[in-house]
Amino acid sequence: MKLLALDTSSEGCSAALWQDGQTTERFELAPRGHTRLLMPMVRELLAEQGLTPSDLDALGFARGPGSFTGLRIATGVIQGLAWGLNLPVVPVSSLAAVALSVIEDHRLADGAGVAVAFDARMGEVYWATFQCRQGLPVLLGEERVCPPGSVSLPGQDEGVTSWFGAGPGWKFRADMPATVAASVESFDDTLVPRAAQVARLAEFGFRHGEAVTAEKAQPIYVRDEVTWKKLPGRE
Repeated sequence: MKLLALDTSSEGCSAALWQDGQTTERFELAPRGHTRLLMPMVRELLAEQGLTPSDLDALGFARGPGSFTGLRIATGVIQGLAWGLNLPVVPVSSLAAVALSVIEDHRLADGAGVAVAFDARMGEVYWATFQCRQGLPVLLGEERVCPPGSVSLPGQDEGVTSWFGAGPGWKFRADMPATVAASVESFDDTLVPRAAQVARLAEFGFRHGEAVTAEKAQPIYVRDEVTWKKLPGRE
C-alpha cells in the first residue's frame, strides 16, 4: 500500500509517504511557509521512490485541531489530490499524531497516558487525553477547547498507569489545575504534529474503514463558530 500524508496544522509543515510499512518524510518548521513548501515536499517524496501520484492508493491529512489557516491549506491540497486522482482520504487528529510521537519516541508501554495540549489562542488550549494500546493512541473522552485551568485527566477507572504531557499548550502548565500537573510525570512542550505519524495513523484508519471521499475530507476546528467552505463545485 502507498499512502501520502500531509500536515500543516501547526507551525510545522510536513509530508510523508507510507509504502508497505516504511515511511519517508519531509519536515520543516516554517510558520508562514506552508503554501510554498508543501507541494515541493510531495514531489520530492514521490520522485525519491520513483512514484507518480497515480501510484498512490490513499491519502491522509491532519484534520485538526490547530491553526485555522494551516488546516485550510492541507484540506485544500488533499481535496484537490483526492478529487483529481479519485482516491480515498483518511482524516487524522492532530492531537493523536502528537500522542503517537510520544509513544514512539519514549517507547511508552501499554496503559501509559498522553495528555496533549495545543495553544488555541484567546487564552485557551486544545486538549485531549490518550492511552497507549498496542502501540497506538486511543482517545479517552473527547477533544475540546478550554482555558488551561479547566483541563482534566480521566478517572482512575480508565486504568492509565502514568501520564506524559505533550504539545505547545504545555507552556501554560502553571495555569493548569494542580492535580493535573502533579499527575504528569514529564512533558515536552516542543512537540508538534508531523506527517510521519499522520501517515501511520491514516494507514491504520484505512484498514479499519475510516476513509472518506474527497468532499467529506474536512478540517475539525473544535471551535463551533468556525466553518469550512469546500472547493468550488464540490457540493
